[in-house]
Amino acid sequence: MIQMKPNPGRRAGRMGARQIYEALRNQILARVYGIDGLLPSSRALAGEMGVARSTVTVAYEQLAAEGFIETRHGARPRVARTVVDRGRARASSRTSARKVRLSAFGERLLQDPPRWTEPPHRLIANFRYGELSASDFPVLAWKKAVIAAMARRPERLAYDDPCGSLRLRTALQGYLWRSRSVRCDVDQIVVVNGSQQGLDICARLLLDAGDRFVMEDPGYQMARHTFAATGAETVPIPVDADGLETARLDGVEARLAYVTPSHQYPLGGVMPIGRRHQLLAWARKAEAYVIEDDYDSEYRYDTKPIPPLHALEGSDNVIYLGTVSKTLSPTLRIGYLIMPAGLRPLFAAAKQIMDRHTPLTEQDALAALLESGAYDSHIRRVRRRNAERQQALVDALHRRFGDRVRIEGTAAGLHVVAWFDGVPQKREDALVKAARAKGVGIYPVSALFVGVRRSREPVGLIMGYSALETAQIERGCKLLAQTVDELD
Repeated sequence: MIQMKPNPGRRAGRMGARQIYEALRNQILARVYGIDGLLPSSRALAGEMGVARSTVTVAYEQLAAEGFIETRHGARPRVARTVVDRGRARASSRTSARKVRLSAFGERLLQDPPRWTEPPHRLIANFRYGELSASDFPVLAWKKAVIAAMARRPERLAYDDPCGSLRLRTALQGYLWRSRSVRCDVDQIVVVNGSQQGLDICARLLLDAGDRFVMEDPGYQMARHTFAATGAETVPIPVDADGLETARLDGVEARLAYVTPSHQYPLGGVMPIGRRHQLLAWARKAEAYVIEDDYDSEYRYDTKPIPPLHALEGSDNVIYLGTVSKTLSPTLRIGYLIMPAGLRPLFAAAKQIMDRHTPLTEQDALAALLESGAYDSHIRRVRRRNAERQQALVDALHRRFGDRVRIEGTAAGLHVVAWFDGVPQKREDALVKAARAKGVGIYPVSALFVGVRRSREPVGLIMGYSALETAQIERGCKLLAQTVDELD
């Protein structure tokens, strides 16, 4: 728990309160215990360190006196929230003057790194996309499946097939056929740690520095970061209400194209069948691969599903990507690739090099849900709940903004895009900041464009609703309307 510098001449039993205090202080500043995490009890820490409990008590009293921790009788010490900024300042001041030598991949990643921002706490309504409501997770069914998976006693504990357990791949094969009209052999499926690892494998195996890849504009930025880290060049193709403008692909030379045809991210368009065939024809002519990211196709509300690219004739160069991050939880990190048969050995080798295989307990648990029908039942339930949430959001926006708002992307998915015609692009930062001050998290669509949007265009917000309840949605829209009205 406390990691002290090795010193053969010092026995743990002789460690003093000062050394324990310093070690805990440094770990608190380094955020080992998180923003407001719990430290071990004085009794537990004393037992681990082999010192008297009174020694640990003295160290804790000093930490409390200096404001590093908060103590309460009968409870474990907790990191004081005011320490966070001090820890960040201390970390930034320790920047090494030594030049770090990186690979070309590392240098590219350093120049254009993806940004992870810590989710804000204690907001009244956070319209951040990609988060799910904890109440939607099938706790009992998942717990039962995990317990059953762990209760099976294998002959030995050993590494498994890097492509994923045969049981899960077989269950996925049946599910994809009945739910999405995707036909494939079990051997074409590779289970990965979320769709992000699937994208990473595709990037490493299909792109070299100097190659070109097609991206929807606007589009999924993590995919662009992943492909660009190989040194390949982005070819942005505009998106309209029907998804990627495939007519603009004429004459474009690229090694692969990344698309979200079932529900374009972020604008929400569904690519019509004509464009799908046009995209496949371009890929055959260019000898390029198409990565079809079907990230949330389970959520369809008012449209009949169009067959995915992978199910169409002439789709031999389509790599289909799916995930359970939008149906069960993004914390599970389970996704899958369906690839042309000829690529399977190569992708299996890449997966084995990366991490051997995806954790087996979770694979078996998911397989059990798919086999029993519990997964399909869960999908039907959360589809109804999210349809209700979407309707609540659309109604609240129209009620608060009237004809000042245009809403796109309601046919499917877990978010909509709202364009606020009365708010110019140049006021976007002020709107985000003012809304946050009122307890509302909003996220501009402008961040997902490769090119710079014109300042006279209205502000557009990606508004996710799958982690919110109806009352939160209503309250958040009310506060957002107040924020817009109060802008200068």
